[in-house]
Amino acid sequence: MTTRIAAIIALSLAAPLSLAQQGPDHSGHVHRPAQDNGGHAAHPPAQPPATGIPPGQATRPPVPTIRPEDRVAAFPDLPPHAMHQGGSNFLFLADELEWQDADEGSALAWDLSGWVGGDIDRLAFRSEGERTNGHTEEAELQLLWSHAIGPWWETVAGVRQDFKPGSPQTWAAFGVQGMPLFGLETEATAFLGEGGQSALRLEAEYDILLTQRWVLQPTAELNLHGRNDEARGVGAGFSDANLGLRLRYEISRQFAPYIGLTWNRAYGNTADLLRAEGEDVSDTRLVAGIRFWF
Repeated sequence: MTTRIAAIIALSLAAPLSLAQQGPDHSGHVHRPAQDNGGHAAHPPAQPPATGIPPGQATRPPVPTIRPEDRVAAFPDLPPHAMHQGGSNFLFLADELEWQDADEGSALAWDLSGWVGGDIDRLAFRSEGERTNGHTEEAELQLLWSHAIGPWWETVAGVRQDFKPGSPQTWAAFGVQGMPLFGLETEATAFLGEGGQSALRLEAEYDILLTQRWVLQPTAELNLHGRNDEARGVGAGFSDANLGLRLRYEISRQFAPYIGLTWNRAYGNTADLLRAEGEDVSDTRLVAGIRFWF
């Protein structure tokens, strides 16, 4: 009897302890095993198999391996020159159209060029000149046929007509133009004129991008002549140099006002001819103008 009483007391003490070990829930109540409708303890839910994928994320199919035939299909070979065949284009560029503050008064100067044609052969023109106080001091027009000899170079050949100074004069013209360095535009043109006159002109200009809209453009032009031509104030040898520096603001790529300075100086026999006429051999001018193309 004493043994049975001791066992009953031990069981009554053990039951509350096992319930307490399960810990309280958030409401302070003791957790009890879940029961189904029949009063029996419910089985715990089955655990998903361990896959290494965080819960709530869908599995992704593996990325297929790219095969050589996939690359060929994505990047097919283009037919030769397919992007450049047929059609023609044109360009008109007013590189300089400006007012200049000259010693003799206000001057209007221009430097225009353009072309029409395809990628290899084009018909081009160049024109430059100056009017001071309503009188044309210098004016010339070149009509040229250009032929591309590489991605950055083309040859030119044609005629040049001088209207001023002096009486009109016609020249045969031939040369090359292109970009030996990125952005450096160069022209080298030789001329053969009436009466055995000859000349060589070298030109270069470069655009320095200060910002997306502000561009600084230095320019240079050198002229050489084969013989004296007093009627036009030109002497044999290295005759003159023209340097310019212009700062433009591109309202758009096709239209930009600018301001700048130009410096001109005569050398050798040309300088002697100017001194004999009582004229200055050098000249510095303030310029303002617009540059546009279409």
